[in-house]
Amino acid sequence: MKRESCLVERIADPDNLRLAFWKAQRAKAIHTEVMAFRSGLDARLAALRNEILCGEVHVGDYRYFTISDPKERLICASSFRERVLHHALMNVCHDNFERYQVDDSYACRLGRGTYAAIERAQKFQRAYRWFLKLDVRRYFYSISHSVLKRQLERRFKEWRLLNIFGDIIDSYAASPGCGVPIGNLTSQYFANHYLALADRYAQEQLRIPAYARYMDDMVLWSNSKAQLLTAGRALEQFIGQALQLSLKEFCLNGTDRGLPFLGYLLYPHKTHLTKGSRQRFAAKLATYTHNLSRNGWTQHEYQLHVLPLLAFTNHAHAKKWRSGLIEKMNNKGGDF
Repeated sequence: MKRESCLVERIADPDNLRLAFWKAQRAKAIHTEVMAFRSGLDARLAALRNEILCGEVHVGDYRYFTISDPKERLICASSFRERVLHHALMNVCHDNFERYQVDDSYACRLGRGTYAAIERAQKFQRAYRWFLKLDVRRYFYSISHSVLKRQLERRFKEWRLLNIFGDIIDSYAASPGCGVPIGNLTSQYFANHYLALADRYAQEQLRIPAYARYMDDMVLWSNSKAQLLTAGRALEQFIGQALQLSLKEFCLNGTDRGLPFLGYLLYPHKTHLTKGSRQRFAAKLATYTHNLSRNGWTQHEYQLHVLPLLAFTNHAHAKKWRSGLIEKMNNKGGDF
């Protein structure tokens, strides 16, 4: 495999850095940190360019906060300057990461997001009798720094770029030598790339009839229950040895019993929302409606939040349930 070279100059190119700035400031243009960066844009980008060319960048300025949607997670928000760096790196390195992905890997890929993964899984639900769902335990927190660095060394050969990647990786640890920060653009790429080795093992070595992965959620399909159990144990062993990760308890079931996947419950010929998805929808809709009626949100702000929420339910057989919920909320004056 030929490793990529001559990328650092492209990353540090002024036009690429300016593009990275505009990507990083989307929907954040009025934030104080963004406006401060913009006020001295040329000088700040020139300083970042010099650091990149030297292969030594200052990273690790994180702001930590916790979210609980759908489960509690510690988010590490990078400084705006670091977000510009992350975009500059991935503007150029994206294609290299993308080439290693298999077709049935989803998340953080153009044209292969949540709904593409759902459509693919739905197709396999119709075609096979059994599914095996695997999930990595504490995935982002368990990624080995040393394994990840070795993976990157097999894709890239410029020491300056590898030093930058290494600095970003070493800037955070959930436990000694493990973990990438949830919230970084680079973490999304690293995490997706990390399990690509397992994708290839499942498809090329285990010869699974059907397979799909969305970040750390993996699903295998077959008409043979025994084949899935054998493949699941082999994949678990491979992931443990090669990637130093552990899996949660297997979920093996018939496709007619429904596959819980990305907030949906997928049956061969219909799709429902999971109980958790329905609860989150109701809670968010109530909050957004309350903000519109009592906290000064404009209709535009309300629509920006509600339309993606409605789009999520549109991919399931949920129209009757959603209409009943909205009617119930309206009868209670917007509160639920």
